[in-house]
Amino acid sequence: QVTAPYLHIGAIAIMVLLAWPVAFHAIRADKKVTQVIIVGPYLAILLILFLIPLGMYSPCIREMGTLGPKPALIGHRGAPMLAPENTEMSFLKTIEHGGDGLETDVAISYDGVPFLMHDDTLRRTTNIAEVYPNDAGKAASFFSWDALQKLNAGKWFLKNKPFVGMGSLSKADQKQAMNQSIYTLSSFLRLADSHNKLVIFDLYRPPEKHPYRNLWLRKVLDVILKESKIKRHLVLWLHNSVRSFVQSVAPGFQHTMGRKAPIEDLLKHNIVKLNLVYTDMSSEDIRKYAAANITTNFYVVNEPWLYSLAWCSGAHSVTTNAVHLLKDLSQPLFLMTPQQYSIMWILTDLTSAFLISLIFVL
Repeated sequence: QVTAPYLHIGAIAIMVLLAWPVAFHAIRADKKVTQVIIVGPYLAILLILFLIPLGMYSPCIREMGTLGPKPALIGHRGAPMLAPENTEMSFLKTIEHGGDGLETDVAISYDGVPFLMHDDTLRRTTNIAEVYPNDAGKAASFFSWDALQKLNAGKWFLKNKPFVGMGSLSKADQKQAMNQSIYTLSSFLRLADSHNKLVIFDLYRPPEKHPYRNLWLRKVLDVILKESKIKRHLVLWLHNSVRSFVQSVAPGFQHTMGRKAPIEDLLKHNIVKLNLVYTDMSSEDIRKYAAANITTNFYVVNEPWLYSLAWCSGAHSVTTNAVHLLKDLSQPLFLMTPQQYSIMWILTDLTSAFLISLIFVL
């Protein structure tokens, strides 16, 4: 949607280039029927392309003064292009670059300590294979917190470089990354609270035979309410099970749903935000939910053009790996008024028609 006007220009340019072989073969054809067969489809496609803008929609083609505020930026596992994901350094980098919120993943250790880890195992983001080689494939939740503290959570980042085009880190950042360890939920929440940042997290229930399998939500709530004492309005509560219980023991959270639902159902359950994959982005839905005071967050939005689409569509926030890149965008890419687009459309059609006519004449 956001690039549609420019794709249209590209398609017209291709048709201008194709005019040379079409004209060449049409002129060399001996029969009129053959000439019609060659030129007819070409002209039909060209006419369709000339008229496509009549039915084209792009949220970034809008009148001056109608663009909404820039979507807030929530760091996906922190700033994973600048630091090892889900570590203190990663979240500090998000804060340093002006992120509005922090996203993470929460697991529970074997002795009941909520800690940050996205994967089921520790192999990808720690040196578990060096420290506990016989247990490298064991679920992260089956390690005690004491055992987890012995692992390094940063060396893998410098070795594997998980993102293309990451660039090189400064020596100071390399040294800091090398010394990262697994982060607790309590420390994460205290950090967010001290900088007044929103938090959103996926909660992972411990596997079967885990001593806290049926107590995990209580442990998480204890950390939020009693240990960290984070300001409740900063918590975007995403987990859907026992939501009514959470609302009763911890009023003040911003309750967030991970899927689309009828507005009546969302309001009934006091949902104030939707957390949706970016492929579910729809300007119409965003407006509909906003009218009911339900905001939308989309994940994972890394590219400036996709962030521009979210901005033009009216999204309230996005979860991103690239806070450091998107924060510098002063306005959406490809933003233009309908008048500007009409001028561009007419000039493109007239110029291409002139060039194609010239090619056929010559």
